[in-house]
Amino acid sequence: MAKQAKVVKAKKLLYLDGNQNRKSELKFAWTAFKEMIIGFRKLYFIGPGITVFGSARFGEDHTYYKTAVEFGKRIASINFTTITGGGPGIMEAANKGAFEAGGKSIGINIVLPHEQHLNPYITDSITFSHFFTRKVLLVKYSYAFIIMPGGFGTMDEFFETLTLIQTKSIESFPVVIFGTEYYKNLMVTIHDMAEQGTIAKEDLRLVLLTDSVDEAMTHIQKYVDRNYQLVLKHKPMWWLGEKEKK
Repeated sequence: MAKQAKVVKAKKLLYLDGNQNRKSELKFAWTAFKEMIIGFRKLYFIGPGITVFGSARFGEDHTYYKTAVEFGKRIASINFTTITGGGPGIMEAANKGAFEAGGKSIGINIVLPHEQHLNPYITDSITFSHFFTRKVLLVKYSYAFIIMPGGFGTMDEFFETLTLIQTKSIESFPVVIFGTEYYKNLMVTIHDMAEQGTIAKEDLRLVLLTDSVDEAMTHIQKYVDRNYQLVLKHKPMWWLGEKEKK
């Protein structure tokens, strides 16, 4: 007679009592604080940056990968730092373009269950445990944002950045969406938001949709020329022992 499998009852979580483990909450808060401070120290001297968002899943032969390489080169040519999430795909491509053009190439990586390794085209990097702390650093040192085709992560980064600009939590930095065919349905949804009144029609002007690297970079350059003078007026003071990258 076959033996019956032993049924093990799972321990019930007392979720109605809330989280009573204050030590874990303190540890979480400390980890987030530490990541922010390390990030600020690490990136303080990188100069003005442009962040490129996009999918980790495009290979070297894909047209979007090749376009991201060109963006990295063009960003370096105007003496800006290229900032990405530090992983493969579009991130690697933008870092590669900047690296090969002799520009600064920053990777802000994340620890994932299936590890996301840093790509080899980075001049400096930092790795985070939390997405929300990572996103702060992807935005904090950037003067423009280029949204290449991507998935959930790219959409999260795009809409959070756009929300910060819309609510004037950060300056009205230029946001370029690259890939008219890829993003056509998303743009229909965004225009419908304006028609339904969930966003203002003026908010549609916060983004530029294009298939042209030239148009994208001209749009960014015009904003920078109109609003900033890229001259260091004084040498930044070192803070907590960090050192300027030569």
